[in-house]
Amino acid sequence: MSALQFIIVFGLLGVSFGLSGRFWHITDLHWDPTYDLNNKPNKVCASSGNRPVGNAGTFGDYVCDSPWDLISSSLSAMKAISPAPDFIVWTGDDTPHVPNEQLGEEAVLGIINNLTYIIKQLFPNTKVYSALGNHDFHPKNQLPAASHNIYNITSELWKDWLHLESQETFRQGGFYTEELLNRTGYRMIVLNTNLYYDQNKETKGVEDPAGQFAWADHILTEAANKKEKVYIIGHVPPGFFEKKRSKPWFTAKFNQQYLKLIQKHHAVILGQFFGHHHTDSFRMIYNSDGSPVSTIFLTPGVTPWKTTLPGVADGANNPGIRLFEYDTETLLVKDMVTYYLNLTFANKAQERWEKEYRLTESFRVSDASPHSMHKVLERIANDNCYLQKYYEYNSVSYDLTECNEDCRIDHVCAAREVDFSRYEHCLEKETAVFMCGGLLPFLSALISLVLTIHV
Repeated sequence: MSALQFIIVFGLLGVSFGLSGRFWHITDLHWDPTYDLNNKPNKVCASSGNRPVGNAGTFGDYVCDSPWDLISSSLSAMKAISPAPDFIVWTGDDTPHVPNEQLGEEAVLGIINNLTYIIKQLFPNTKVYSALGNHDFHPKNQLPAASHNIYNITSELWKDWLHLESQETFRQGGFYTEELLNRTGYRMIVLNTNLYYDQNKETKGVEDPAGQFAWADHILTEAANKKEKVYIIGHVPPGFFEKKRSKPWFTAKFNQQYLKLIQKHHAVILGQFFGHHHTDSFRMIYNSDGSPVSTIFLTPGVTPWKTTLPGVADGANNPGIRLFEYDTETLLVKDMVTYYLNLTFANKAQERWEKEYRLTESFRVSDASPHSMHKVLERIANDNCYLQKYYEYNSVSYDLTECNEDCRIDHVCAAREVDFSRYEHCLEKETAVFMCGGLLPFLSALISLVLTIHV
């Protein structure tokens, strides 16, 4: 990649002073080893399924998962932009979107191994906190609540990043906790939320898969007693998908349990970081009096793959990576900067990772605290300029169409309400507000105009 070219204006990165630190979040790489431009147009990649691959290039296509050149490019961009982060968060989904019979356990582990290797090659001295995605298993989505060969071998692949105690709990259920950067008073919790995924048949009917809820409650209770500050990472987030109305990821009971866990321990949790959506979004969690107490940051994926989820019209995205800036003493998330590759431009002209936006600049908030993110949400909900800006960022500047009222309701309610019943109430309320404040007056005026003309 010696010819790699970046357009990076370092002044736009922001300058860190005093207690500021940085960490990368990368997710949903979905490497497709079958990607080959020498194949026939409809056979460029297995991940396209039966969809035609019309604009395939070196760095991929919007109906394909990531070719190796895109994987290498994204990690090389991270190295070029911020070569010495405090740590890296990697939240899984490494294998392509193909049927189970096209993979197998050995292939899944081989892909995890290759991606682990390139991260270590580029960041040999950087601590990586890594979580499994629902695609990092065979068969996909079916991660068990007990020890398994994939857990065992993955813990061995990641042993340079895991303490001995972390390896033990990872082998038992795919989760672990460690002091953040070995610093007393700071903690990272890595969850296997695939256990709560509504597609996971292995955990249906289980009250507390692998005892992870009880374990997390214990860890967070101890953190409060020790006055620790905590980050939580995982792959599948709770709540709903903003691009498909009423599409949750967790089963209802697990969603409720997760929400209660965060509300109970929110005082020690300074940030939650997830992937899975491939989109750029966030989720707010409020306490009983409506005060914002925690934010789930959803980082966009590297893969540009256009989802086949029924009901999503055009669910592709440009490849994205995210740099977080945080206060090293308080763990307050101060800012986040998203970088992206315009896939069409990269394939036709030049490989160019650019700053897409900085949170505090684009949404005019002082930091990324829960109170500030609540302000961001209110601006998105009530100001069409902020709504459209957020909507374009949501697909990493891929979908630049207008976000209409149905679109606004879907995005606002998904971000505002993680709870199932409150989400449905939000949909009803926002629809009613629109009917009363927007559509009905318009229809009334239109009817009056028609009657006037006819009279």
